[in-house]
Amino acid sequence: MMSSPIRTASVVLLAALSSLWIVPSQAAQLVRIGAAHFPPYTVRPETGADTGLLPQLVEALNALQSDYQFVLVPTSIPRRFGDFKQARVDMAIFENPDWGWKDIPHITVDMGLEDAEIFVAQREPGRQQSYFANLAGKRLALFSGYHYEFSNFNADPKFLAQNYNATLTYSHDSNLLMVLRGRADIALVTRSYLSDYLLRNQQVADQLLVSQRVDQIYHHYAILRPTAPISGAAFGELLQDLRENGQMLKIFEPYRIAVVPVPGN
Repeated sequence: MMSSPIRTASVVLLAALSSLWIVPSQAAQLVRIGAAHFPPYTVRPETGADTGLLPQLVEALNALQSDYQFVLVPTSIPRRFGDFKQARVDMAIFENPDWGWKDIPHITVDMGLEDAEIFVAQREPGRQQSYFANLAGKRLALFSGYHYEFSNFNADPKFLAQNYNATLTYSHDSNLLMVLRGRADIALVTRSYLSDYLLRNQQVADQLLVSQRVDQIYHHYAILRPTAPISGAAFGELLQDLRENGQMLKIFEPYRIAVVPVPGN
């Protein structure tokens, strides 16, 4: 028996209406990640550049699943706290709860990534590792806004200038050049950045003395708003999936960023 035109039209209409109900439930939740200049993790995001490790991680997260769509929202190291509190971003990444987050409601997710902050000086005859043991009387080149362990994580520029003879810039390259040109005695640089810098500037590798002393180990966390579109547990599971499929190692190992076990996984 053939269907009547009216019945056929009704079936088509019902199918179309059903699809309208289904599509919203399948739409990916938008998760906004704050992107502050923190090389090599994030490099000048305000210019629209997609270089750095964070864009690679976001690409891997989006390729992994379709429930969430992760996007980058440019911010800055000082501004990221306000953007987070005012819900302009849902998540701050490559963070540590000790870096000014104590009084801001948040959820912490262990990323299982470790980097280090190390001291770099100009190599001179007779200069040994003992040079880094005492910072008193030395001119330091620091990255503005960073929280250093040697200063008890006090990032106030006046405090650092007065107590540690510090010059603050927004460029690791500038700080290393200050050391190479004798304008600063010691620069503090992330191990991951120095590794990349020496690959790009092999001609100066033998001019730099790199400390065995570590200022701090960066154990990276993601900081989520309590009402973020993704829960801490769900984000942790996505990171674990990237560990298991090899993407975490692929992204971070070339920069000497250690992929370490996460408790409970």
